[in-house]
Parts: sequence; C-alpha cells; structure tokens
Amino acid sequence: MSKIYFQGTFGAYSHLAALSVDPNADILPCKTFDECFNKASLEPESKIIIPESNRITGNIGIEYLIFKHRLNIYMEHFQKIEHNLLGQPGSKLKDIKEVYSHAQGLSQCSKFIKENNLTEHIRADTAGSAEMISKNKDIKKAAIASSLSAEIYGLEVIKKNIENESGNLTRFLIMGKNISQPEFKEKNYITSFLFKLKSKPAALYQSLGGFAINGVNLTKLQSYPEKNTFDSYFFLCDLDGHIEDKKVQKSLEELGLHCEDFHVLGVFEADKLRENK
Repeated sequence: MSKIYFQGTFGAYSHLAALSVDPNADILPCKTFDECFNKASLEPESKIIIPESNRITGNIGIEYLIFKHRLNIYMEHFQKIEHNLLGQPGSKLKDIKEVYSHAQGLSQCSKFIKENNLTEHIRADTAGSAEMISKNKDIKKAAIASSLSAEIYGLEVIKKNIENESGNLTRFLIMGKNISQPEFKEKNYITSFLFKLKSKPAALYQSLGGFAINGVNLTKLQSYPEKNTFDSYFFLCDLDGHIEDKKVQKSLEELGLHCEDFHVLGVFEADKLRENK
C-alpha cells in the first residue's frame, strides 16, 4: 500500500485532497510541513501532499522547503474548498457566538462571520479546530472546517458552504524523493523548476528571452530570497509543456547560460481544472 503524508489532523483539506488523489493509500498526518518533507526525504517510497497556493488568498508559503529538499513533483491536484460551520449536535446558528479555524479559513469566510457577529479565534488548522470543539462540548462555540471533519469528530454541519466566494480552489502538489516523469504524448503538461541567476545586471531579463523567442508560456514565476540574505534570490517557475518538447528544451538551455543553479522539480500532467480557470 502506498503511503501519503499530509500536514494537519484527520479531516483537514489536505486529508481530503489525499483521499481524492489515492483513496486506497495509507494517509498519515504530520504536525508541520517540515516534518512532511523530512519524512519523504527519509522514506523514498512514500509521498507527501502539500498545499502550494489558494485561488483567493494566494501562496501558502512552503517555497523555502521546495528549495531545501528539491523533491520530485509527480502531479498537481486542484481541490475545491468548501467551508462549513460545524457545531455540537442539535445546536443552531443563533446559539453560536465564537468561531475557531485556521487564519485562511476565517479570512475566506469573513462575510459570514461579520453578518452573524461571531468572535474569531485563530488556530493552527481547520480540522484541529473541529477536534477541539468536539471535545469542549460548548454549544456557543463552532469551527470552520470540512464536512469530513464533521464526520470524523461527531459534529453537526450547522451551515454549508459559508465561504465568501464559490469556486475556491487550493492547488496541491504530490511530491516524493524518487524521480519519475510521464512519457511525452499529446497531453497538456507542466514542467516545474527552480533557478538562481548569476549576479550581473539585467540577468533576469536576458534569461527569460529564450521563452519568448520559442513561444513557451510561463504560468508561474516567483522570486524568493535565499536563506539569511536579501541580495541573492531563487526563482520558482512553472511552464506549459513537457521537458522533452524541443521548444521547452531550447528555452531551458538559453536560461541555463545565465544560471548559477538550476534544478528541474518535475514534469507532470496539467490538472483538467486548468482548462476552466
């Protein structure tokens, strides 16, 4: 049986995403993202599922771990995020005075919270908030979390889909130590890589010329300072295409001339949801 580690507690959106990707896997929680990456580095047969960005609130902030561990990306998965207000069995919306969740969960449901005059409490994760609510049995307290959390911790869904905007998606990356990439066929692929430029004027401008000349579309380009410095930057990049495509190869060769460090993180099929985004 394959093993997938996720950050958080059972019922978290990462747990939900892991079930969507491989319902037959042995899905195991980790306290932190660091622990997830360390597990995958030490157990080459295992995988991790990590939230990389949210459609509404942006980056999750795990780029430093991607740089540090350089695990292979096997696939991306867009998970629909549906926030629910969970409370004690039998409780009603009028009973609720306080609400607990992860900062992003609270932010993504701010309109509902304001309309119902609820007091917010930030916790480390959504499912952990649900677990805490189930233990303290206070009818005035509720959590914002997944419907899976309600099932696991014996809570009631008082109000479904309370997020500000429907169509809220989180992009997850499935990663691991072993290198693997799909054969180049007639499909939509993403090639993900990181690079660090040589220190010279206009380096970024010159390095990206090859993508324009070869007609390769960059879907993500973000810079991050190297550890303990603000004058040396890594770039994390996704492009449309497979690394064996001649256009992609030429673009990356051109980029390589300007790099001090270059590393391919993975080649994988684009999630079908990209077509509708």
